[in-house]
Amino acid sequence: MFVKAFGSSVQGVDAITISIEVNVSMGQGYAVVGLPDSAVRESLHRTESAIKNMGFHMPRTKVIVNLAPADIRKSGSALDLPIALGILGASEQLDHAEKLKDFVVMGELGLDGTVNGIKGALPIAIQASKEGFRGLIVPKVNAKEASMVNDIEVYGVNSLKELVEFFSFEQLLQREQMDIRDQFFNDRFLFNTNFNEVKGQATAKRAMEIAAAGGHNIILVGPPGAGKTMLAKRLPTILPPLSLAEALETTKIYSVAGKLQHNTALISQRPFRSPHHTLSHIAMVGGGSNPQPGEISLAHHGVLFLDELPEFNRSVLEVLRQPLEERTISIARTRVSQEFPASFMLVASMNPCPCGYYNHGQKECTCESGQVNRYLNKVSGPLLDRIDLHITVGSIEFNDMTKDTLEEDSSIIRERVINARAIQAERYKGKSGIYTNAQMTTQQLRKYCKIDRTKSVELEDTMKKNHLSARAYDRILKVSRTIADLAGSEQISFDHFAEAVRYRCLDKEGWGTSLKKINH
Repeated sequence: MFVKAFGSSVQGVDAITISIEVNVSMGQGYAVVGLPDSAVRESLHRTESAIKNMGFHMPRTKVIVNLAPADIRKSGSALDLPIALGILGASEQLDHAEKLKDFVVMGELGLDGTVNGIKGALPIAIQASKEGFRGLIVPKVNAKEASMVNDIEVYGVNSLKELVEFFSFEQLLQREQMDIRDQFFNDRFLFNTNFNEVKGQATAKRAMEIAAAGGHNIILVGPPGAGKTMLAKRLPTILPPLSLAEALETTKIYSVAGKLQHNTALISQRPFRSPHHTLSHIAMVGGGSNPQPGEISLAHHGVLFLDELPEFNRSVLEVLRQPLEERTISIARTRVSQEFPASFMLVASMNPCPCGYYNHGQKECTCESGQVNRYLNKVSGPLLDRIDLHITVGSIEFNDMTKDTLEEDSSIIRERVINARAIQAERYKGKSGIYTNAQMTTQQLRKYCKIDRTKSVELEDTMKKNHLSARAYDRILKVSRTIADLAGSEQISFDHFAEAVRYRCLDKEGWGTSLKKINH
């Protein structure tokens, strides 16, 4: 007997519907065809044990399972459940097998017939809805995630037996439903950190506000204990909240990567990723035989924080250059090419030298001659060129640490950032792929970043005095535009430009020279 069921295969951050065709006929042997990987081929062993332990029998005739389309590689164990249903239907142990055409079924089977969780439930639900299926059946732990798609019936199951009873005896399963809007709007401002916890560091806080307002990348340079990591971890609290569309896109990535916690539905806050410096370049950009998203995609619509930047492998840092410009990453393999989104803010921190106390003023640097420059030069010019704000973070003064004055709350800073982003949204309306000042093209830079010509002499003097290069000029203009937006000014003034220049310390003549300007 021939039976067709439907499953799904995740390719990149999207899903493709898979037809599971099962034929039971005279003969002997089991076979899975249709370009399965080893995990899919092993499914027949798991399926056989699950079927027996649920009180059914495995056919002792010839069983052929075809996974169509046959030219797409299928991977993982999530097709166990539809394969098991197909075998039961084709061996006439499942009544009303014709109902299988109305559902997409996904789940990994344990040997005892229990249904285990899968990756990518959200994109699978989206694709099933697009193709007009009546419902989606997934493991119970993934049901809440899949139920974010409102126009399809979502059911969660714990065992193969529950599913057989659903089809054969019309045993009702409880439909999973949720109002994602309520959860989304209730959770997006719930933070465990706040900028009012950071004492002193007024210049660094101002720079973080500018970075958030314009979507600029930023690097913090200073001695250990100055608060670089503390500042970086609080950046998401002053960024504009995720829109519902951004939240769904981010949740899809985490779902595909298997990073979404069980019984969790929607990611409502901007991601903050802080990978260790020992990670590989594949872990950074994504990859594998079945390409999976890396850290830059997991930071999509959020922040990628690289602590102790020079300690990262040079090859890991260099692969960031293209995603920082294109906002996507393409991963090509022999049989498949996948594209993952990677629109993130890069926040990096580093010490001024290996020991951390070069030109500290209070503590002596123990680094040998030439070691400082070798350490600083681990970060290439092309990568540094893609970072708009270079901030020196000095040691915190004792008075700042002990004062009782309440620092400015994140919510107050966030309001100013949101207002500046609203100005940019209006400015770039209708311009594809441009949402913030950091994304401006050269043509837009000339249009929106005009400075009063009467100040041309002062501008030239400022550039020469600080030994700034031509490549730094465009970055300074972008930051100047953001400073003007924060001030509600349509015109960029010389003061806006001068402030932006102060945030380009590493473009000045020599990194070591610039670091002598840190005030302690």
